[in-house]
Amino acid sequence: MGIHERICQLLVPIRAPTLFSLRSRAGKIEMQLKKEELIEICRSVAQSKLSEGKHQEALPAAQFYLRCSIDIHGPSSVQTVPAHLLLAEANMGLGNLALVAELLSKVEWMVLKNPECGPSVHQRLHRSLGRLYTATGNLEAALFHFANDIYFSSEEYGLDSTVTAGGCFLMADVFAKQGKMHTVRSVYSEVAQTWHRHLTKLFKTHVENMQNLDMLLKPSYAKAQQVEVDEILKTMLEFVQNDFRKDSAQIALIAHCLAMLWFLGGDSLKALGFGSTALQASQLIPNHDLTEPIQGLLQLVQSPRTESHPGSD
Repeated sequence: MGIHERICQLLVPIRAPTLFSLRSRAGKIEMQLKKEELIEICRSVAQSKLSEGKHQEALPAAQFYLRCSIDIHGPSSVQTVPAHLLLAEANMGLGNLALVAELLSKVEWMVLKNPECGPSVHQRLHRSLGRLYTATGNLEAALFHFANDIYFSSEEYGLDSTVTAGGCFLMADVFAKQGKMHTVRSVYSEVAQTWHRHLTKLFKTHVENMQNLDMLLKPSYAKAQQVEVDEILKTMLEFVQNDFRKDSAQIALIAHCLAMLWFLGGDSLKALGFGSTALQASQLIPNHDLTEPIQGLLQLVQSPRTESHPGSD
């Protein structure tokens, strides 16, 4: 599911090569290009399905991604690491933890033998290991790997990156399991600030670049990534709303993030709902600096031409 129709035509010349493709240099180059195209399709589909939480649908694409990567680069090549990690993530979501441990152990060995691996490879490996140890209940090991995830994320993408924030969010989940709610509160605050800065930039650019409201309503945020970010932000919003401290500033910040996210995704109803939550929370704080931006977003959402587009659901 998800890849069959896209890859069958590419598979025909690979599965049934001609004498020309086997012997000629041009034929071999063409075959190589087809395999690389297959790899990119499978990687893209697997990543998209995983971002949406559809692990069963991601599995065939991830399996074929790994198969093609091994075919081109060899079974022990470090270039197959991304495929191994995607397959591990798909199986993690399905609860196949023994297989995940086996896949990640192989990746650890490949990375260890190849010191030229960059920070991004180390970051993804440590994130996968952190998730595995969280699932198996080894929380101290999970924290160790998420700390490394954050370190390598910062080195590759910067401290203010949403990738780095992703590692912090996963670490906060471990702290929550340990009952360290003060720490969770502090980490969530940093993660929310990072996402707010990122989404504010996207929102401003989106509004400035659009010529009219009809264009303004076109989604400018990938659906798969939107689902993943929505889950992170809603988890933090629920935590803050249920927290005994009832931090209105944090509620306003995170709800504003969700409103901008869904506005960028083209869903005016969800943007309106989260925007209203953000506005109510911000108005509980005198002269709050988010009140005006939230009101501006709500005005865009509630304009007559916007209301004619009920959203993507």
